[in-house]
Amino acid sequence: MNLSVSSRDQLAILGGKPVLARPPSILWPPVDRRTSRDLLALYRSRVWSWNGRWEQRMCAELRRLHTAKHAIPMVNGTVTLEAALRALGVGKGDEVIVPALTWIATALAVAYVGAKPVFVDIEPDCLCLDPEKAAEAVTPRTRAMIPVHLYGGMADLDRLLRLARKRGLKVIEDCAHAHGGLWAGRGLGSLGDFGSFSFQQSKTVSGGEGGAVITNDARLAQRAFRYKHIGYEFGARQGKASGGLPEDLLCRNYRGTEFSALVIARQLEGLAALTRRRNAAADFFTRELERIPGVKIQARGRRATRGRQSYYAFVVILDLREWAGADLGRVLRALRMENVPMGRTYNSVYRHLLWNRPPSAYRIHGGYRDAKGPGCKVSEEVGWARSLCFPHGILDLPRSDLTRLAEALAKVQRRADRLSALN
Repeated sequence: MNLSVSSRDQLAILGGKPVLARPPSILWPPVDRRTSRDLLALYRSRVWSWNGRWEQRMCAELRRLHTAKHAIPMVNGTVTLEAALRALGVGKGDEVIVPALTWIATALAVAYVGAKPVFVDIEPDCLCLDPEKAAEAVTPRTRAMIPVHLYGGMADLDRLLRLARKRGLKVIEDCAHAHGGLWAGRGLGSLGDFGSFSFQQSKTVSGGEGGAVITNDARLAQRAFRYKHIGYEFGARQGKASGGLPEDLLCRNYRGTEFSALVIARQLEGLAALTRRRNAAADFFTRELERIPGVKIQARGRRATRGRQSYYAFVVILDLREWAGADLGRVLRALRMENVPMGRTYNSVYRHLLWNRPPSAYRIHGGYRDAKGPGCKVSEEVGWARSLCFPHGILDLPRSDLTRLAEALAKVQRRADRLSALN
């Protein structure tokens, strides 16, 4: 990559020529002929639900990839968190530690079961739940933690699981961004009591919608299955008596369809190979980007298994002092005018437009306060104020395209002093 940007090379946002003539073409989710043929055959079979063969195949693939004994599919990755909490007996009066920086579903699931989310700060390198801050946030009411492997970066499971054992807490790994990821050779989601997955439209494995939980505990698997399957046990037929339900498990119908299961199963079959290819591309792109002053890449995890690191997004963390002190919004506008496909990270959950819980319904741990009120310092000042995301599909682009994207960032960084002219 050529980092020498001429003073005559005007930023596109100020009338210059963009580095990329057009945004890269990123088509997602993937489609293929074999899956199309399978979908037509499934349609003609008239067997579209009820724990069909594609759902079983999907579960087998998920168990294999994530080294788990049990997998229970559901309709999305929010109800999976709800089902895991219910199966663990978490409810009214309990507290559940969640990271401040995540999608709102992680905290909403806690609210759905009547418990109180406790927002805890993140680590500045991986952007995942900070184990030290989590330890500080534990109270006699704390029942569980939900570490999120954000954008495919991995929460420090060694320290978090030690904390859980010491304080008697349950752990649900939110793996909505971490399909296929391994921590020290073990599948993400299999180290805690539950792992929760989402297969929503944009995910690295997509069924349009869909979700699943995994666990190595047979009793918990049975409770989660019964919760999503209106009370029926594994293997029970519709209409067959189920031997009675525990009083604490008011069950739902969270079953998915065979159509989603088929699409997900086919993608899971090729996920390990896709992840290896993307990891190689990510290594290349990281080398290109980290030559630019003021650019760091989100850490993957201290014990992430090489070649099996998931990327739901490729996140860059900027030191804006190296960008002439420009604010992130102006940097992003300039990059987009260079036809770079980037966006902001999530905002802290308690700042999110769709987070409408009253302050009495949650707790923010940390003592940080800014003009908008109490918050979590790293989530606010590193996550939201300094981090930008590429979509994961860029890792399928040719290396030459990745080099051009890096050149666009280098151009904006070198000319960042001109961004003060923007409104």
